[in-house]
Amino acid sequence: MSEDSPYVAHLDGRPATAADLAALAFAGHAHFTAAQVRDGRFRGLDLHLERLRSASVELFGRALPEELVRSRLRTALRDGPADLSLTATVYSPAGEFTAADAGLALLVRTGPAATGPDGPLALAAVGHERYLPHVKHVGEVAKTHLLRQAAADGFDDAAFLDRAGRFSEATIWNLAFWDGEAVVWPRADMLTGTTQGIVRRRLGTLGIAQRTVDVTPADLPALAGAVVMNSWTPGVPVHRIGATDLPAAPRFLDLLHRAYGAEPLTAP
Repeated sequence: MSEDSPYVAHLDGRPATAADLAALAFAGHAHFTAAQVRDGRFRGLDLHLERLRSASVELFGRALPEELVRSRLRTALRDGPADLSLTATVYSPAGEFTAADAGLALLVRTGPAATGPDGPLALAAVGHERYLPHVKHVGEVAKTHLLRQAAADGFDDAAFLDRAGRFSEATIWNLAFWDGEAVVWPRADMLTGTTQGIVRRRLGTLGIAQRTVDVTPADLPALAGAVVMNSWTPGVPVHRIGATDLPAAPRFLDLLHRAYGAEPLTAP
């Protein structure tokens, strides 16, 4: 890899033009995956590929061949720096508000590498359920709106409560909690993040206990720590959710980062 600009936008394996991107400017029917690339390689590449495949089947009834997706990723990475951020978006050129079938297109964008905030963060607890929560889809105005509302109220971000009053996820994050002995994953409909998937399987190989349970605001005082995680990072500490303070949990944070670091990097 060269040390050229990290900014690339490729559509179906070639540099995207302004005309290509114009149709995407207001597109709301598409899905994507986001990854941090290090030394030209991914952690959890299999999870990213499966996410693109399953979401395409869900939204479009078909998926691009895996080797084609891998080839498009390699092409986008070829001339950039070794470390960068990458987003791969699948959509139909027919656009939204139509049942027309125009096949599938893949837009791969890259930018500077990112690591996320240091924290600790304070999260507002707000009621919200995403449509098709298991799909990482675009056009979600609610997430940014709720983030901005939380910031106006003195918080850093927002965590979501479903209609049963259970925590599910945060705006662009998965939630994870610590009870002092085990990692606690909230049980609710949500997007299972690729970083979450990596951490869960690596915690298993490290012999760290995990459990998935309903977590409500009333359960927070009994917990020993909380974090958010996404493609940027396996853990940013959370020190408050709503009106409830949460203790620092350096061992918990270390376990999550150690589990993530145990995942090998894989080239597409």
